[in-house]
Amino acid sequence: MLPTERTVPRLAVLALCAAFAGPLAAQGEAIDAKAIEILRRHGLEQSQVMDHLSWICDVHGPRLTGSTNLARAQDWAAQTFRDWGLVNVALPEWGPFGRSWQLDEFSMRVVGENPALLLAWPKAWSPSLDGEVEAELVNADALTADELAALDLRDKIVMLESPRAVSEWFDGTAQRFDAERLWSMATGATPASATREAAQATRTDFRAGFQKRQAIMNLLRTNRPLMLLDRSSKGDYGTIFVQGASAMARGENERARAQDPGADVIPQATLAVEQYNRLCRLLAKGIRVKLAVRLRTTMSAEARMERNVVAELRGSDLAIGDQVVMLGAHFDSWQSGTGATDHGCGSAVVMEAMRLLAKLVEESGTKPRRTIRAALWSGEEQGLLGSRAWVQQNLAALSEDGQSRILKPEHAKLSGYFNLDNGTGRIRGVYLQGNEAVAPIFRAWLAPFHDLEAATITSSDTGGTDHLSFDGVGVPGFQFIQDPVAYDTRTHHSNMDVWDHAVKSDLEQAATIMAAFAWHAAQRDGMLPRKPMPPVGGDRRRRQ
Repeated sequence: MLPTERTVPRLAVLALCAAFAGPLAAQGEAIDAKAIEILRRHGLEQSQVMDHLSWICDVHGPRLTGSTNLARAQDWAAQTFRDWGLVNVALPEWGPFGRSWQLDEFSMRVVGENPALLLAWPKAWSPSLDGEVEAELVNADALTADELAALDLRDKIVMLESPRAVSEWFDGTAQRFDAERLWSMATGATPASATREAAQATRTDFRAGFQKRQAIMNLLRTNRPLMLLDRSSKGDYGTIFVQGASAMARGENERARAQDPGADVIPQATLAVEQYNRLCRLLAKGIRVKLAVRLRTTMSAEARMERNVVAELRGSDLAIGDQVVMLGAHFDSWQSGTGATDHGCGSAVVMEAMRLLAKLVEESGTKPRRTIRAALWSGEEQGLLGSRAWVQQNLAALSEDGQSRILKPEHAKLSGYFNLDNGTGRIRGVYLQGNEAVAPIFRAWLAPFHDLEAATITSSDTGGTDHLSFDGVGVPGFQFIQDPVAYDTRTHHSNMDVWDHAVKSDLEQAATIMAAFAWHAAQRDGMLPRKPMPPVGGDRRRRQ
């Protein structure tokens, strides 16, 4: 715990949360103690979540949307669900998404009198180079527009950004939510730690130089280089945060996606910041630098349809009316690392939660009243595309003029959706998305897990995860509060997003709680309370 002016002890805040939960839980929200006992025994003592994660990440990852790796992982997940006795296992299509892409070979090095290997990672949907090429390095950020326009860049590798200052992590890169922060979430107060977080935010420069970069990219439409290099706005010690390539715009006001068939994409890569900085310093001293690069990729010519994975544990009396509870996470990842904390962890937790629920039914002889459906989404990284497509296909579609929604029968029968998508961190509570009516229900459901440090309810919204696809069309959709661990600082979209940085005890706890939430949502007499229907367009919020 970081020192603060006024530190609230961890056990004290859990006790306060428990005090809130007790009276409300007594107002009629039943807790299935036998189910909790079975789920905790199988989930905390006999967990298989890390093995699921190894299959997802070690065997099949990374899982870029549209890739063969993702397709193989989806087939494996579907078969695993069948092996557990789940029903209605399906791989519903959506799309078309875009071109598939696979990195086959890559290397980058400095050549000449002082050779050096470079640590870099190509951006997704970068095309191949013709064998190994050697090219002079140019720092576009250090040149004026006139100087850049005067250069012939056709055989050059162009650096797009200035150096980034790197500072040491004296405060550590991994964190748990401390009691003060959890209390601030529950009460809406501003924690003293907010000033620390604001200071830490200055470590990144996501917005800095954006307009200048856009101006450089516009110039490169006509003065085309061999390859583009950048360094991410965060990351150090060899951690590289890398996503997709930028496509050249077809016109001043027309945007293109790199995965679109026929998109004009210059090969692009992100370099480790320390090495990027060194190259900038060398160029600033007037020293010529030449790089040798080999980049070989496989990319389909045509756009492909994509798939989600769904599977069900069939309910009993309320399932006759097709009432459903859903839990899910996204299955796709970016191309570096193996997509562990973003978000193999969430997918492994969802799969483990379904295995626990199947064990609960087998051991107790009791079926859930509502059907419990698991979903593993694709296309999340490109804009929640898979979950949005499923919602449009099954719950609510826009009218032809885009001004209203057409609600489908299942919209009224889906009680709620629970999502996990913020790294490996354990569950600490739930974001209510402004749905205050569910607060006493969720407090009651969290009460059996206070000893596992899950006790916080906040009315705040959170963004950027697949629960928004449901919340945006008026179906209760929720994301769990999770400890950040090293998600933002080390693993999110980075080459270090690997199995080894998943925390076993956190995932065991998360799977157990997620299973318990799904079970209690399936068993209660009434469906979860709903907020008023949001306006059309309210389902289009994205991660900022």
